[in-house]
Amino acid sequence: MAQGAGDRTHRGAGPLVVDIREIAYRPGRMRKVSRVVPAPADLRGELIHVPDGSDLALDVQIESVREGVWVSGTAQVSLTGECARCLEAFDTELVVELEQLFVYPGHRVADDDEIGEVVDEAIDLEPVVHDAVVLALPLAPLCRDDCPGLCPRCGVALATVSEHRHPEEIDARWEALRTLADGLG
Repeated sequence: MAQGAGDRTHRGAGPLVVDIREIAYRPGRMRKVSRVVPAPADLRGELIHVPDGSDLALDVQIESVREGVWVSGTAQVSLTGECARCLEAFDTELVVELEQLFVYPGHRVADDDEIGEVVDEAIDLEPVVHDAVVLALPLAPLCRDDCPGLCPRCGVALATVSEHRHPEEIDARWEALRTLADGLG
């Protein structure tokens, strides 16, 4: 469910609130919006997050339709995380697709909280961006696709040590048999 998508009032004129006066109630009209704004707080998963206040690049197209406005485009954010295999910190970028219908007052069908609402000829894209980014965050982020992780015996990061090996470990239950075999020559 979109966080606050069905709210009747905006939380203020935040950086992700877009004025749609020039295209509102004019089906077929379109407006492009490209801006870089501070990322909203709380865009995070267990091992990876968008640093609060870092740049969020928004590039959307807003099209007026009979019921409201259709928003489509992308949002790009920087991520900071911890690799699920080697536990090293890393930074990367994430681009997410955005698609959302915002209906005019009085055009809402039933009680659907998944659809946003136009309020005072403006739309708030923050809930759409929040949901798209958080759902796209990897559950087990990797610093790189081929990260070898940590050695299960000693915990050393395998990416930092070439040819990492341990002496062959013999199961203690077979030690007596190995001693007997060594004694036979």
